[in-house]
Amino acid sequence: MIRGFLIVVLVVSAVAILLSMSNPVAFASVKGALIRVTDHTVKSKPVRAVEIARSDGGEFSLKAKINGISTPMVIDTGATSVVLTYETAKAAGLPLELLDYSVDVETAGGRVRAARLTLDRLSVGKLVERSVPALVVPRGQMKSNLLGMSFLNRLESWEVRPDKLMLRGYP
Repeated sequence: MIRGFLIVVLVVSAVAILLSMSNPVAFASVKGALIRVTDHTVKSKPVRAVEIARSDGGEFSLKAKINGISTPMVIDTGATSVVLTYETAKAAGLPLELLDYSVDVETAGGRVRAARLTLDRLSVGKLVERSVPALVVPRGQMKSNLLGMSFLNRLESWEVRPDKLMLRGYP
């Protein structure tokens, strides 16, 4: 397969060289058309990226949708997983009565036990991920939902800048 591709590239290159030597005007016209087509193709790909401004407190806060329900979250690259408050999990319609709070979690407020679950859908702007592992903490144990690495690791890249955070999904 690769050998065939290389042969085609060599043949096209040879034809291009011959065309450029025999008719430079036609070659320039073809070259211009190819550049316009490739530029249009590259530019027409949808960009799946989100830019989040740093808050006055220094954190990156955003609105996410969990199973279609809008909720505030804070990005936490130190969190292994997405972590939801009990109240958010309840609002998102998650099966709280079936949860087993057996996972030890170290938070900024101390040690707490959490329950594992999987979010059907978690979206941040144009970035949508399905079947995202998450944790839920008992009522009153945390004030904020955390967007942790179980979501961030699914992205093509994320980049922290002095005043903003860039999240990029795969095309």
